[in-house]
Amino acid sequence: MADVTVYGFPVSTYVNIIRLVLTEKGVAFDFQDLEPDMGQARHLALHPFNRVPILEHGGFRIYETSAIALYADEAFEGPSLQPADLKQRAAMHRWISALNAYFYPYMAYHLGHERIVYPNLGIAPDEKVVAAALPKIATCLEVMDAELAANGDYLVAGQVSLADLFLLPSLTTLSRTPEGQAMLADRPRIGEWWLRMQTRPAVQAVTAMVAPHIGLPVEHARRWVDGHRPRY
Repeated sequence: MADVTVYGFPVSTYVNIIRLVLTEKGVAFDFQDLEPDMGQARHLALHPFNRVPILEHGGFRIYETSAIALYADEAFEGPSLQPADLKQRAAMHRWISALNAYFYPYMAYHLGHERIVYPNLGIAPDEKVVAAALPKIATCLEVMDAELAANGDYLVAGQVSLADLFLLPSLTTLSRTPEGQAMLADRPRIGEWWLRMQTRPAVQAVTAMVAPHIGLPVEHARRWVDGHRPRY
C-alpha cells in the first residue's frame, strides 16, 4: 500500500489535477473513490466544505487542490513543477488562479455539466447556462492562445509546470463538447499544446485511470441541479 492516498471521485476535474501532479512526480498513490459517500459523514470528515480532492501522506491530511499541488511538488522527489525564477513562478500562480476563477467555472462547471454530466443522468441541459458560458470561454481561449504565442510550447517559460497540469483537465472537458470542439478548431496553437500534453507518460497514465468512468452517470451530481447550477 502506498504512503499517499487521494480521495475523490474519478471524473472530478480537480481530483485529476492532483493525479497528474503526483504522476508527473513519480509518486505512487492509492485512490479512494468517495462517489458513494459524497456529502455524507465520511466525506465531510475529510473535507468540511463538501468538495474533493483530499490528500493524505504519512498521517498528514490536506484539502484544497492548490495547497495539495504545492505540497506534493515540494514534499516529494522528482522534477520540480514550479519555475525557479520569481516572475515565472508568479505567472504560474496567475494561471492557477485563472483556472479556478474563469477556465474551470465556464468550461467544466457550466458547459461541461450541461453538455456531459446532466445528460448522462437524463437531465435536460439548461441552454441559458451554455449561452452565458460561451463568451467567457472565448475570452479564456484568447488569453491562453496569446500566452502560448509568447511563451512557446507550454504556458510558462516554455516548460511544463503546475500551470499546464491545472488547465489540462478543463480543456479536456471543453474538447468533449460540440461547442468546445468548434472553438478549439479556431485556436490551433491551443490544440497543439493539448496534443503535446497527451504525449506525456503522466497524462497517458491518468487518462487510463479516468477512461473506464467516461460516460457513466455521476450520481451525486443530481443534487447539483438545485445547489450548483447557475440561474439566468
